[in-house]
Amino acid sequence: MPTYRLTVEYEGTRYRGWQEQKNARTVAGELRRALESVLGETVELGGAGRTDAGVHALAQVAHLRCRRALEPAALATGLERELPADIGVVALEPAAPRFHARHHARLRSYVYQIARRRTALGKRFVWWVRRPLDAAAMAAAWPAVVGRHDFVRFAERPAEPESGTLVVVERAELAESGDLIVVRIAASHFLWKMVRRLVGALVELGAGALDRAQFEALVAAEPGGERLAPAEWTAPPSGLFLERVLYEGDPPLGALAPPVPVRSPPVGAAPPPLTAARAGASPRAATPRARPGRASSRGPRPRAAGPGRRGPRARR
Repeated sequence: MPTYRLTVEYEGTRYRGWQEQKNARTVAGELRRALESVLGETVELGGAGRTDAGVHALAQVAHLRCRRALEPAALATGLERELPADIGVVALEPAAPRFHARHHARLRSYVYQIARRRTALGKRFVWWVRRPLDAAAMAAAWPAVVGRHDFVRFAERPAEPESGTLVVVERAELAESGDLIVVRIAASHFLWKMVRRLVGALVELGAGALDRAQFEALVAAEPGGERLAPAEWTAPPSGLFLERVLYEGDPPLGALAPPVPVRSPPVGAAPPPLTAARAGASPRAATPRARPGRASSRGPRPRAAGPGRRGPRARR
């Protein structure tokens, strides 16, 4: 049975998450509909992770198994025709017959965008925090999440068995970019709403409502943190992106960068000059150039007299 590896990007605003659901529009549901329309058969489809409603993805990975083999280019072309504009398959390649997007994943990375100003163009891709934030304090505290921790206080279902809330975080980074604070976290797996609650607690720290010792105690699940409520600080889904899913042999994560940059131009700065559309071209002159043999004025051209054509009649 042919197996393919798909890399999918999507804007999650209109969807109830990745996972297929009855009576709800989801990313996997739209992808399945498009695949079965192109292939003309029922397919097996599985994703590497279940992003929540409103969460976006730069490179979600899915496996596809079907009876009919198609060239990847032909399948990709068919999907472009069938998929809605906010879902795209950016890579499609044959995979090993037993490849499983979720079971074989080694690392998953998420990026969260926090905006320090209101943005009309980027509001679907950020969390605008009105309070002033101390980015340096946030950057100093964020590495505390690296390592093996029990994230029970950041899980949606704290009643899960203790072993079910242990997560090994491999990487945690924070950077400023324009009007954004960009946060990255990478681990083999994540608990439901764990990333958004960690980001919410980090914002509380940046706003001065939580100190570094309290943040670290929450991450370490130390006694005394029960009176704090990370669930109340859950960051909205709009700023969260599934950045990458890594498998054996994949290149490592690159430098941290905002998925959707938000920058303010300097106050009072003049707009940049317009440039030509192609290299070597020069902007057109403001006035039209006269062509050889033609009048430069746009008024009516005089009609020359000739055979079969009368000249201007003399006034009587």
